[in-house]
Amino acid sequence: MTNLFYIVRHAIKEKLIGDVDITAQGIIEANKTAHYFELLNINQIYSSPLQRAKHTAHIISDSIYIPVVEDFRLRERANWGDIPDQTFDEFVALWDKCTQERDYVPSQGDSARMAGDRLALCLSDISFKYPESSTIIVTHGGLITDFLINVISESELDQVHPNFIHLQTSLVKECSITIVSFEKDHFTLIDFANTSHL
Repeated sequence: MTNLFYIVRHAIKEKLIGDVDITAQGIIEANKTAHYFELLNINQIYSSPLQRAKHTAHIISDSIYIPVVEDFRLRERANWGDIPDQTFDEFVALWDKCTQERDYVPSQGDSARMAGDRLALCLSDISFKYPESSTIIVTHGGLITDFLINVISESELDQVHPNFIHLQTSLVKECSITIVSFEKDHFTLIDFANTSHL
């Protein structure tokens, strides 16, 4: 039994601290993403609880008439504003440390490996709950690469993009779609960070 997952990074977000929404341009791109899914047979939509992902997911939901299910496991590994009084530069430095040291656990949030594991568990759980289905997952760029590095070999990732692990932070554009399948406890990468629908 094979499950198909369309993993969407949220639309362009406001450049502010905290649980921010998407921008006007982000809404335009989210609508283009929704139009792409109108042509596919989708069974369910799951979203991160963060506003930028939820808004993106609800735009898709309104277009294909499938309700959004929020799942905390789809939250980013860390979010600017989780740590009180944290500057943006401090957040970036912490993010980079977690990216380079995949088992480093910040004072707020998860290590990169833990974050990737929870996305893998979420997809596995959906597969067992809804076998042979197609699911949209609206989440965050860092979580997408954290997950892929956990479940796809480095050599395969380097075929997708040279030096994937080193460059991961810049590879997943807003509203890009990454497609993976899940069968017999194994994930297969079908397409990565595709933006042709935009």
